[in-house]
Formats: sequence, C-alpha cells, structure tokens
Amino acid sequence: MFEGAELDQRVSKQEYAEREPALRAALIAAQARLAESDAALVIVIAGAEGAGKGETVNKLLEWLDARGIQAHALGEPSSEEAERPRFYRFWRRLPPRGQIGIFFGSWYTHPIVRRSLAESDQDELDRELDRIAEFERMLADEGVLLVKLWMHITKKQQRKAFEKLASDPDTAWRVSDLDWEFHRTYDAFIKASSRALRRTDAPHARWHVIGARDARHRQLAAGQVLLESLEKRLAAAPVPVTASVPLPAPAPVNVLNSLDLGLRLEREVYEERLAALQARAGLLARGLTASNRGAVLIFEGVDAAGKGGCVRRIVHALDARWYVVVPIAAPSDEERARPYLWRFWRRLPGRGQFTIYDRSWYGRVLVERIEGFAAPEAWGRAYSEINAFEEQLIDAGILVLKFWLQISPDEQLRRFAERGAVEYKRYKLTPEDWRNREKWLAYEAAACEMIERTSTEIAPWHLVPAEDKLHARVQVLEALCAGLESAIGADGAARKRRGKQRR
Repeated sequence: MFEGAELDQRVSKQEYAEREPALRAALIAAQARLAESDAALVIVIAGAEGAGKGETVNKLLEWLDARGIQAHALGEPSSEEAERPRFYRFWRRLPPRGQIGIFFGSWYTHPIVRRSLAESDQDELDRELDRIAEFERMLADEGVLLVKLWMHITKKQQRKAFEKLASDPDTAWRVSDLDWEFHRTYDAFIKASSRALRRTDAPHARWHVIGARDARHRQLAAGQVLLESLEKRLAAAPVPVTASVPLPAPAPVNVLNSLDLGLRLEREVYEERLAALQARAGLLARGLTASNRGAVLIFEGVDAAGKGGCVRRIVHALDARWYVVVPIAAPSDEERARPYLWRFWRRLPGRGQFTIYDRSWYGRVLVERIEGFAAPEAWGRAYSEINAFEEQLIDAGILVLKFWLQISPDEQLRRFAERGAVEYKRYKLTPEDWRNREKWLAYEAAACEMIERTSTEIAPWHLVPAEDKLHARVQVLEALCAGLESAIGADGAARKRRGKQRR
C-alpha cells in the first residue's frame, strides 16, 4: 500500500500560502457542523518514525477549534493501564458526540512494533488485527467517524530526517536510541505495517496513505482528507432505524422455567455453610494480587430475585479496599454521548480488585430491547460485541463470573408486597418493577436468548434458582470460590511450567 508517485509529492511555499486559508476555513465550518451532529470523530495518526506525525497533530490542533478537540499522544501504558486490558486506555479516551479525538500512538502501535522487533509471530499479529477490525466496526456502528492517516517515508528519507534532527543541538533530543533501532528494523516495520493496513482497511475505516517527505504536502493532504471525510459523513442521510419488533415469547420449556425453584436450605445449615464459604472466598481473594488478576462479577435476574443480598454476602468476605459495587441504572448524558460499552470499560478492576455489577452491559439485550430504548440493529449486534468484550477481559487475566437469579412470578409478587410493607425496604420498589412484571414473558424470552448467545466456554452463565434466598446465596458463593480457585490454580500451574523451563 506504500507504492505510488503521489508519495513523493511536493508543495511550494506559494501554493501552500494560497491553499491553506481556504482549507482552514472549510475545516472550521465542518467542525461546527460536526458539533451539532450525532457523530464523533476519531483521527488516527500513524506511520514510520520521522514522518512528521507529531507535526501533523500540531498543525491540526492549530487549524481546528481547540474547544472541540483533544489529542492523545500515547506512549507506554501507565501503571493503571498496564493492569487492565490493552484497549482500556483507548476506550476511556473516546470523544463524545460532536467532538474530535486525535490518537497519536494508537491501537496499531503495539502489534506492529512487536512484530517488527520479532517479539511476536504473524499469527499473533493477525489476531491483534482482527481485534482492531472488530473494535473499529463497533465504533462505526455506534456513530463514530474514523479517519486513519498513515504518514509514509522511505528508509532513506527516514535516515536523512534523523540525521538532520541529530545534527542540530536544539532538536537532537528528538532522536533516541530507540528511533535508530526502529530505523534498523525499518523493512520489518513496513512489512508488518503493510499487512496491518491491508487487513484493517474497510469502507467504514479507510486508510489514507500520505507521502510525508515534504511537510507542506503532508499538512495539506492530511487536512484535505479530514475535510472530505467530514463533509461526506455530514452530508449523508440519516440511517433509517428499523421499526420496533413484536415482543418475544419464551419457548414452553426453556433454561429458566426448567430450573428447580424448589431447592431449599435450612437456616442452620445456611449459617454454617455461609461462614465457611465467606472465609474461603476471603482467603482466595488474596490470591488475586499474587496471580496478577482482577475479577468482574455480574448479577442479572428478574426484579426482587435477591441480587443485592448475594452481593452483600460476597463483599462481607472482602477487604473494602479490594472491591467496588457498580449499580447500573439508565445511562447519563455523558454516557449516552459515547459508544455503549464505554461506561463499562471505564470501571474495570486492576490487579487484586473486584468490580461487582448489579445489572450490567446485558441491559442492552434485556431492558433496552424490551422497552424499545435500543433499536433492533443496536441490540441485535450487542451479543457479539459483548462476547468480544468479555474475551478481552479474560485474555487480560480478569476472572469473569456471570450470575442469573431466577424466581417465580408468585414469589416476585410476594417480595413486592413485603417491600411495600417494610418502610426501610420501600425504596426498592419502583413503578418500573411493576411495568417489567407486566412483560414477564417477554423478559424471560429475551433472557433465554441472551443466555444462549453469550454463555461461552470462557464466560458461562451460572443460573441460580433463587426462590429460596439462602440457597441462592450459598450457590453464588460456591461458584465464586470455584472460579477463584480455578483462576489462581491455572496461574500457579503456568508459573511452575515457566520455572521448569528456565531451569
């Protein structure tokens, strides 16, 4: 993708002076229209070292209104970022609708550099590129305009650029030993980069290769690509939203109505098992830090199924410094302005920490689907997006445990009545609870489909009969302990294997 005479074009000072004012004015006008639209703009600046990427970022910041743009020059991950999945640092920086984010040092840097330095093989590179393509597809589906600019120079041009910078005391600091290492591996870098561009060039995320030898040409070309991309997006007709579809109906026999809700536990047995399981869970939780892992616990289920009670029994076993409980309600304006998963990526646990979700990202395929808050196109693609999200968490060493608590309609009605009668429980009963109850069968059908499509071999659903709260709490704690033991044990076995290999 780096062939072509256009990569060596030059622009004279006079031509630049004639073209720049009009381009700047058009960009400012397009940015103002973007601010009133439902789109966000993400600009990726990539390319070989010495190709003027930083200068291009500076020029765009000079041309555009600073109030609607933020640049992210990303180097090595911070300690906070290093403890979380690699895409965490990019998700948390995504711009809201109407604004622009520039990524100078993006999701492409790590896999390309690792491959060019022979720190990974081609299969690993391809897996990373597939994940990038998946990420960009999701961003586009959520209304993000992606503009990807690759600044290209030849190896000879790179050497000249480095030598020129190194010869001037005022700029010598800009050329490091690592830059020269990149120059020595230039051919491998270009090979990996070319593969990356080919595999991630898509209609919704095109790559634009710009010859960067001449600074004036590079700046005007980057500005023109950005302008044309913005104008095309802003001129496009809104994508029609499919009309609402009928509420689903559950199968006569399904995974939820087949659960044995008659399971019970005597109070005396419960107290004994609860104490033992909480002690065991607390001990195992200490092993998360040593195994360099975090944990995400997800609680879903019908209203009044006892999710909060299970959460309280878990946190009773944990040090308050280790966990955060995140109750999920309707998204805020800040959250609605970004892709759906943004608010969940921001709350991921670090090493040795627990993030416990009372309701979760599954709201998109449950309440948002049933209540019509999400279009069929949005909740329909959410299954694969959620599976991909959880796969990234697990790949990063995060334990993911998902619990669905189920009770019968009669038991729910009894618990509603109890909440209404007890003053300190009354706050738990809301008009939404009664409205959801009227759509019991639709929610049951949606939950069954959700379980079928997102209960994977790496992140299965734990279906908990919760008619008896005591039984449910013990079953959840048993699953938690088993999950912690499995995660910590797998890590310990891996450490032993590495130790034997070193010996």
